[in-house]
Amino acid sequence: MTARSVHAKQNVAPSLVHWRFWVVVGVILLVFAGLTLRAAYIQVIDPDMLIEQGDNRSLRTRNMPVHRGIITDRNGEQLAVSVPVQAIWADPKTVHSADALSDNRRWQALAEVLGMNVQTLRDKVADPSRRFVYIERQVSPAMADYVEQLDIPGVYLRDESRRYYPSGEVSAQLIGFTDVDDKGLEGIERLYDDWLTGTPGKRKIRRDGKGRQVEILEEEKGEAPHNLQLTIDQRVQAIAYKELKKAVQYYKATSGSAVVADVNTGEVLALVNSPSFNPNNRQDVSPHRVRNRAITDAFEPGSSVKPLAVLSALEFGTVETDSVVDTSPGWMRLGGSRVYDSRNYGELTLTEIIQKSSNMGTSKLALSVPKSFILDLYYEMGLMSDSGSNLLGESSGIFHERSRWSDFELSTLSFGYGLSVTTMQLARLYTILGNGGIKRPLQVIKSETAITGERVLSEENARAVLEMMESVTQEGGSGTKARVPGYRVAGKTGTSRKAVAGGYGEEYVNIFAGVAPVSNPQLAVVVLINEPRGELYYAGDTAAPVFGSIMTGALQLLNVPPDNRRVSSLAVNAQVEVLDGAE
Repeated sequence: MTARSVHAKQNVAPSLVHWRFWVVVGVILLVFAGLTLRAAYIQVIDPDMLIEQGDNRSLRTRNMPVHRGIITDRNGEQLAVSVPVQAIWADPKTVHSADALSDNRRWQALAEVLGMNVQTLRDKVADPSRRFVYIERQVSPAMADYVEQLDIPGVYLRDESRRYYPSGEVSAQLIGFTDVDDKGLEGIERLYDDWLTGTPGKRKIRRDGKGRQVEILEEEKGEAPHNLQLTIDQRVQAIAYKELKKAVQYYKATSGSAVVADVNTGEVLALVNSPSFNPNNRQDVSPHRVRNRAITDAFEPGSSVKPLAVLSALEFGTVETDSVVDTSPGWMRLGGSRVYDSRNYGELTLTEIIQKSSNMGTSKLALSVPKSFILDLYYEMGLMSDSGSNLLGESSGIFHERSRWSDFELSTLSFGYGLSVTTMQLARLYTILGNGGIKRPLQVIKSETAITGERVLSEENARAVLEMMESVTQEGGSGTKARVPGYRVAGKTGTSRKAVAGGYGEEYVNIFAGVAPVSNPQLAVVVLINEPRGELYYAGDTAAPVFGSIMTGALQLLNVPPDNRRVSSLAVNAQVEVLDGAE
């Protein structure tokens, strides 16, 4: 036997489980254990993260659209409404993902329809990390349709609303306006912003992978916006604005204001200013046009407050309605200063003092009562406080409190110098005269509850002074151009120089304030023309004709019966003569 055969190879049985197998099994078991632990952690210990991520992909909260409330006049005429429009917005990430910027033709077309530089438009969507950017707000329906037809990836439309003012510039300063987000910025829109806005409702929904709504999870109802009704009569407002604007342009005045109020309720039927602006297109509008001058700008009222001097003497009892005041020699010195009339009127009745607007007459009447009494009367007539309308920016006028008053200061106060008031304050004063001495706040918001007034004058004296003021619009008075055919009109002119550094300049403020009809007062109208330029600079030539036109239109629109029998009888006689001639 050879050595090879002797030493035969030993057979070794193969191992069933090799060490590599155990390594693989161990790794698999570790993986499964890790997955099990991870699943347990995610599902049991901290499941909120994935739930949140899933909800972010499928849940959406939608705000239900809510339009701003409507503002109407006393007759339901719409003064401010919200109209549906659309906004153009973009998702820059989608724009870049779809390579939409490479289509230059579409972006050029979009830029042209928006009136925008194409590079400026591209810059808006240049950052791919952003998910929302406005391109243009409140676009017209035609523009929105065009954008939709362009079909640019990542550029979309969304619904919103825009405020529209049907009355335009006629009521612009009173109503005010909103910004692009429908937030009130000026006037009534700002004052009652919360009331008009309301709260939008919310709806939480679940969407599928294609963005379709599959489930409504929650629904929260919002608070509906409230409408607002004003005391304004838009018909009277339009007449007042038309006449005021025409006068400001004709007399080349800096500005003008007018207020029409119901003497029995204190409701403001018209409040206008000129120059005005178009609230539907406010591009390049100067701030001075936005200001509601009737409540913000204060002027020395001049002779328009002279009836208060007569009232103070009547109320205190130093004179009677038939008393006579000697104004000779037409001037006097008070503390080194001179008070004078344009000429020596001699002896004047109280009616003639008002008719001829005598500074001497009102000064003597004012000095015939205690200082505290006449000052209290000015307070009671609302000249030292706001009108009660609560409008934003309303001024309380300018009145310098003094511990001691000289006779000259009281004298100048009696003919409208030494204090400044707004057009609105004067309107309140004349409503008090018109309703027999009852003081009420002026209102611009319609209320079902009547406001109880406070008596500040005796009805007898208020009535007497009102009839004295009727002489101003009759022959010999300074306000004959304020007459209203068929109606008795009581009023007072006021022409005051504007104060400048060191005294008074050559610029004037013209005022005419009055009440009609005298037999049964219904309306008080105040017209102010600021700085008329030209040959006509007295209130009787500028403000009085505007007053007459506004009062005429308002009385006719409100169907107030005529009370001037003399004019009515003349009209009847003329008609009879015409008929006789026809025969």
